[in-house]
Amino acid sequence: MAQSDHSQAMGTALVYHEAMTEARLLWEDPECEIESPERLTTALECLQQRGLEQRCLRLTAQEASEAELGLVHSPEYVALMRRTQALGMGELQELSGQYDAIYFHPSTFRCARLAAGAGLQLVDAVLTGAVHNGLALVSQRAAANGFCVFNNVAIAAKHAQQKHGLHRILIVDWDVHHGQGIQYIFEDDPGVLYFSWHRYEHGRFWPYLRESNADAVGQGQGRGFTVNLPWNQVGMGNADYVAAFLHVLLPVAFEFDPELVLVAAGFDSAIGDPEGQMQATPECFAHLTQLLQVLAGGRVCAMLEGGYHLESLSQSVCMMVQALLGDPAPPLSGPMVPHHSALESIQSVRAAQAPHWTSLQQQGPAPIPTPSTHSPEGGPFSLLPGGSELKTAAAQAATALSSLLDQLRLRPTPPVRTAVALTSLGAGLVLPADVLHEEGSAPQEETQAWARLHKALAKDEALTTLGKVLYLLDGILDGQMSSGIAATPAPAAAATLDVAIRRGLSQGDQRVLCVAVGQLDRPSDLADDGRNLWLNIRGKEAAALSTFHVSVPLPETTGGFLNCVLALVLPLAYGFQPDLVLLALGPAHGLQDPQAALLAALLRVPAGGGVLALVDVESTPRLAEVLARVLHGEAPPSLGPFSVASPEDTQALMYLRGQLEPHWKMLQVAAPASVL
Repeated sequence: MAQSDHSQAMGTALVYHEAMTEARLLWEDPECEIESPERLTTALECLQQRGLEQRCLRLTAQEASEAELGLVHSPEYVALMRRTQALGMGELQELSGQYDAIYFHPSTFRCARLAAGAGLQLVDAVLTGAVHNGLALVSQRAAANGFCVFNNVAIAAKHAQQKHGLHRILIVDWDVHHGQGIQYIFEDDPGVLYFSWHRYEHGRFWPYLRESNADAVGQGQGRGFTVNLPWNQVGMGNADYVAAFLHVLLPVAFEFDPELVLVAAGFDSAIGDPEGQMQATPECFAHLTQLLQVLAGGRVCAMLEGGYHLESLSQSVCMMVQALLGDPAPPLSGPMVPHHSALESIQSVRAAQAPHWTSLQQQGPAPIPTPSTHSPEGGPFSLLPGGSELKTAAAQAATALSSLLDQLRLRPTPPVRTAVALTSLGAGLVLPADVLHEEGSAPQEETQAWARLHKALAKDEALTTLGKVLYLLDGILDGQMSSGIAATPAPAAAATLDVAIRRGLSQGDQRVLCVAVGQLDRPSDLADDGRNLWLNIRGKEAAALSTFHVSVPLPETTGGFLNCVLALVLPLAYGFQPDLVLLALGPAHGLQDPQAALLAALLRVPAGGGVLALVDVESTPRLAEVLARVLHGEAPPSLGPFSVASPEDTQALMYLRGQLEPHWKMLQVAAPASVL
């Protein structure tokens, strides 16, 4: 099997400058000592050790001009920061004391200008098409508080508006602290959608602001364009973060339709961090990044913010860069069950935002919950954990990080990212150069043995196709390739899919998710044993025939399709945690090319890349091409203008959720009335 080069024409930029490590704390201050230059050097070393830096386009950061800083900061503030270059240590310490959680150094002004400039360079590179996406590896970030000097993300957003003429910018702030500076700057601007999750704890966590709560939605014309998701307990993990994306951020973001996504990438929301005290593992940030890459044509610009557990920070940065490069994300660890407190927060923000976003009105009004002051286990939560709690958190972080490294060693990135067996469609295909055109086939005896299960597989064309499908499937299961696409003749489509399911299940503990679109029925003798989940889109009616057999009609509108994918398909996929996804586009599947591409791109995320797509041999070359591109890590094409889901589609979705929520907890968008 030929080896594939994963680099996408240096499609990811890494912006950095060694001088940003010059500023450091010159006196004792326990509150500020965690903001150290080692945050950058450790992250960069990890990128180098993993071979990720070498795959990026390395850009040396340039200092932002004072005019560029003036996009969001006053001339007086910039002048004050400039004067710090000439101050002695005593004066620097005195000035630092006038601000909240900040320290100044003679190099602070230059470092902060480099950090802001790195964000501007990244935005320019992405919006001019020099790269697809990127990360600004910076320190010194909002105006002189919380280890911040200049508001890098806000400056970048203003720059994108003024220099590049953008009208819709999404800012995703997953730092564990609320970005009140960004919120204040854009709270009346409908051209910037600001989403932030953050420790809030009913106002008892920094910055102790009432406007960090869910009901702060913006001002004037900007109402609805500030989306705050407050975490009222520590310990939020992978399921909570993914649920927040699926049930709050992504529905609103698709309706907003951004031209650019800016990420305030704070990894103090990752496991082990002393500031965040959360439980999300580094690979979760690869998933979040890939979920964002389906927006804005994949134009994602991330800027490093918090993160003070060096190992957790560096591993999380690597996971994000790996995702930006298009590599499949490692599967998430642990049970995918959101915490009760997280569901309360999701319920609150959906209720606050529903008046402003059609996509959140589709499932009926959500009552605002009465906030809980108890942990999911029923005990009071601690706002300021003591030594024993911190030691426990550190031990949990060490275990999780060790497990991730073991997983990366045992399950390295496959040498081939995408392989296609599309001989019948090949003439019109235009694919990335490193997509493998697979000519191989499974051994004849093996193919014939599987073919005996169905008469439809006896014909030469069907038998040849089956051999190619089995070859691709074995490559995915053996870790030699990440994903594949094969064209199947219509009369043998159902039989080929049946064999693919059984072959996938034949390897021990494999879990296979089958998403069948079109006229494809679930095999009647397929065991309903929890190892396979069958989801049929374009079914005759909405039906949960069992916990693992679900049928839903194909929605008629863009909004209905997005609701189906975000509120049903992906929560089921994340709850099931498949080893393999079979995406079958059968006869009369009815999907438009952009819809099929989005479905494939999103299913690739929970599957860790392991997707085999089966398309009708009568499909257009354009469909096969767009599927190959998204499975290869490229962004799907736009769905077009947002249109409201039909009442029938909304009713079908609500019915299925009601039937399935007791087992599939990732479907929940509200906290249960009581916690057992």
